[in-house]
Amino acid sequence: MSISTNDLKNGMALNLPEGLMTVVEFQHVKPGKGGAFVRTKLKNFRTGAVIDRTYRADEKVPLAMIDKREMQYLYREGPALVFMDNETYDQLHIEGDQLGSAVGFLKEGDTAILPMYNGEVVGVELPASVELAIAETEPGVQGDRVSGARKPATLETGLTIQVPLFVEPGDSVKVDTRTGEYIARV
Repeated sequence: MSISTNDLKNGMALNLPEGLMTVVEFQHVKPGKGGAFVRTKLKNFRTGAVIDRTYRADEKVPLAMIDKREMQYLYREGPALVFMDNETYDQLHIEGDQLGSAVGFLKEGDTAILPMYNGEVVGVELPASVELAIAETEPGVQGDRVSGARKPATLETGLTIQVPLFVEPGDSVKVDTRTGEYIARV
């Protein structure tokens, strides 16, 4: 199925030779001389890489139908993560490397949106921030009051982040899923 570049919208998925892409932004340009064209910024679904592409106006590009499913993360089975579809209750085994860095933000029972294309999971959409417990970190040194000082802490998911000195094991912290940075103690 193809779509005209004149009908592009932000968030649309395209199946291009470079891979499965989503439209981040687009701009119709009508120069004084020559034909109109469409300047686009496209993001690769799998790698997250952003590329710029320019198309002639009304050029046909292949549209990809992405099925976004809300799924609950149940448990880990070896290198795979087991998810359950919230509508059909089907269980789905997904290799951890298919989900990239998102694995470090998922704990059992969490819900995530899994975009699927031709029955294959092509990424994961997480909330902007998640709350996770600190599994282990060094105790803060008494009297160490350096402003903004940080120490490494391992979260319950195995991800290691930098946290302020006052955070202790067992504390829950809010973490930004886009940058992997500490936001606040909960």
